[in-house]
Amino acid sequence: MMRSLRILLLPLLLLLACPVVGAQEAGDADLQRLNLLIEQANKMKERIELEKKAEAALDDPDFQKKKLRELDQKIQTLDSPLGENKPQIQKNIDYVWTVTAGILVMMMQLGFAMLEIGLCRSRNAINVAMKNVLDFSAAALAFLLFGFTFMFGTTEGGWIGSQDFAVWKFSADSPIWTFFFFQVVFVATACTIASGAMAERTKFTGYLCYAVVLSGFLYPVFGHWVWGSFGGGFEEGFGGSPGWLETFGTGFLDFAGSTVVHGIGGASALAGIIVLGPRVGRFDEDGNPRYLPGHNLPLVCFGTLILWVGWFGFNAGSLVEGSAGIGRICVNTAIAGAAGCFIAMIFFWMIRGVPNVLITLNGVLGGLVGITACADVVTPLSAVIIGGVAGIVATAGAILLEKMRLDDVVGAVPVHLFCGIWGTLSVGIFHEEGFTLARLGTQLFGTLAVCIGAFFIALILFKVIDTFIGLRVSDEEQQDGLDFTEHSMNAYADFQTTENH
Repeated sequence: MMRSLRILLLPLLLLLACPVVGAQEAGDADLQRLNLLIEQANKMKERIELEKKAEAALDDPDFQKKKLRELDQKIQTLDSPLGENKPQIQKNIDYVWTVTAGILVMMMQLGFAMLEIGLCRSRNAINVAMKNVLDFSAAALAFLLFGFTFMFGTTEGGWIGSQDFAVWKFSADSPIWTFFFFQVVFVATACTIASGAMAERTKFTGYLCYAVVLSGFLYPVFGHWVWGSFGGGFEEGFGGSPGWLETFGTGFLDFAGSTVVHGIGGASALAGIIVLGPRVGRFDEDGNPRYLPGHNLPLVCFGTLILWVGWFGFNAGSLVEGSAGIGRICVNTAIAGAAGCFIAMIFFWMIRGVPNVLITLNGVLGGLVGITACADVVTPLSAVIIGGVAGIVATAGAILLEKMRLDDVVGAVPVHLFCGIWGTLSVGIFHEEGFTLARLGTQLFGTLAVCIGAFFIALILFKVIDTFIGLRVSDEEQQDGLDFTEHSMNAYADFQTTENH
């Protein structure tokens, strides 16, 4: 609009100038006025021409790219409205994302509780719920008092962290609290894995002893081997030195814990079901398996879906930064779970002639465990293969345990231990930088070292608990149900149920 007004004014100025030109005798003052008006008109004309050229340049793609490059260069050099605050803003984004991811992982406790309750018989529902609540409570307290320092404190030869255990002395605005919160929900996850495998015949007090020791000592020590240096940089003077597996060979890699979380939890679960023995009625006198159905399979499905959602925080949160990298990690997590679901269902369908819901759901979990170690270093196409193989591993592992007369109520050992080992090996096989035998060897050695070590320590722990406190309830207590014998309650007080005793 302004440009149009200027164009209309130009002829008007020229008309005003005409009388002045004709009046030579008006004097020098009028001549100067005429020259000034002409000069102003010429400048206005030049400005209009420049604006036309500038307007044409705005539509030129090359000009647009040039301006964008200049803008990007200014941002990169902090020559922007953010100025020197840009790094702190990014840090704040990292903290917010990490805490949010930790909350998603905390929701996995709900998923585990629903899955385990649904797979147990109704007379044990309260007992399972109590154990899942106490898992997180025991983990939070033990990890604060002992475990966090054992895992992330300054290393003693790469084997265990040792430093001031009074981590509560850190200032209120220290970034280490964000890291602590994210790690404590991981501890609770590892602890919960054994709960489902050992359900329906474990004494409540014996299980609590296990939960405290695993959270405060067993998990942190083996975790230090792999993640010992991860706590460095959050609090000046605290941690930062690597565990021995971090520097072994090509450097052992376990991004979000296929070995550290699921391998340790699965190995502990295997030790627990060996010491406990099977539930009453799980195998007949000849050792043939009997099916003891859970009382609420839809609840198992709900729990599995909640676990799947929580896994996005589990894996993507392990990046500990709010950057574009979390996108592909989430995609890999979704893809691996989906592949595990389909392949497990089809595999069991082919060998048993029916698409089994529990096998399908455990296929999802197996795929998620498998991608956990490598979600940051593999492509989505590789995630399909990793998740699919994990689905087969979870299914075949469940069949193997049954043949060995080991009673795993929820299939925790094949899903978490077997698929955890597979996922850790997948780092060496499917790494986007290419396959190397050296990396695969490091991954194989590292996962076996942690899982075998955790298994034998857990086996000793359960033997000690069984000897001095008691681990297995009596056959009569199993018949009556742990809700009544351990807690004097009934989960479904207004209903009469008929169950396979």
